[in-house]
Amino acid sequence: MTQERARTNFANLGKDIKEARQAMNMSRREMAEKVNIDPRYLANIENSGSLPSLPIFYELVKLCKLPVEKYFFPDTEDQNSERRKRTYLKLNLCPENYLTIIERALDGAIELSEMPHTK
Repeated sequence: MTQERARTNFANLGKDIKEARQAMNMSRREMAEKVNIDPRYLANIENSGSLPSLPIFYELVKLCKLPVEKYFFPDTEDQNSERRKRTYLKLNLCPENYLTIIERALDGAIELSEMPHTK
């Protein structure tokens, strides 16, 4: 089973859920209530590497706004740097009304990178 987890990238699921929960300033009890599970079950998922059932997995990744492809298609996920992965996760947690600001900042960064550098 350990070999299977490493290959499908489910080994990081608990850590990702815990980080997302903390980023949302949500207690373990609050998150467990939202997905209708016992907080101890959530603790086992986060800390012991227990894999949830598919319906619970679905509810957790939806609530945490985690990219499902990370767990089912790890080969495509491995092409991104750790910084890009963290940024992607944070972007998914960002409220919709802030995306305009973030998009403008990205547009500005892209424009700067395309400008010829003068000394």
